[in-house]
Amino acid sequence: MVGSIRRIDFGVNCYLIDVEGGYVLIDTSFPNKRDKLDAELAAAGCGPDDLRLIVLTHGDVDHAGNCAHLRSTYHAPIAIHRQDAEIVRSGDMTAGRTDKPDRHTLAFRFLTWASGLLYKITRTGVDFEAFEPDVLLEDEQDLSAYGLDARVVHLSGHSSGSIGILAGGGVLFCGDLLVNVMRPSLHYYIDDLAQAHESIRKLSGLGVETLYPGHGKPFPLSELPIPGRRFG
Repeated sequence: MVGSIRRIDFGVNCYLIDVEGGYVLIDTSFPNKRDKLDAELAAAGCGPDDLRLIVLTHGDVDHAGNCAHLRSTYHAPIAIHRQDAEIVRSGDMTAGRTDKPDRHTLAFRFLTWASGLLYKITRTGVDFEAFEPDVLLEDEQDLSAYGLDARVVHLSGHSSGSIGILAGGGVLFCGDLLVNVMRPSLHYYIDDLAQAHESIRKLSGLGVETLYPGHGKPFPLSELPIPGRRFG
């Protein structure tokens, strides 16, 4: 069974998990949320030497934006799937992606514009800092060495190196494969729709009970659309 989960919601979710010997952090939000994230970690009792691992569900700036800072401050290694590693090394969010994504909704374009505008208004002078990850993850990789009873599940679609973290009790941190903004659905940006659908088909065979998405509140697997219906 996974330890206590603290959802840190900045429009994009970070999840702080209480593990043996400290904490594991899943995703890190935008760079301009740095001070707020530090405050959330402190409020949870996570000090500079208490963070055992930072796991990224994928390499986009809203999930990887504070990694370099956190590694320097909290002395924690950063883990990402090898197929998304070039995104964080280069700072290029298009690295490894196609020129024309299969799904690029109007809602995503609006949210991208709005978040970009908000970032300019509220920015603190801190931009994304590219970094070299410490751990390159593979499908089925065990994370128990970091105190977390969980394994990596490759869930490509949003990006080629997107992953989920499958923990005890049927808990799956699914990154941006799925969102729960108005209702559970595919993310508004999907690079490869066929891969995303294949990733979704995996879920029923994994014993998943509750999904913790990158955006929106956690929800039970039963709230996903019936298999065979079009994901919206």
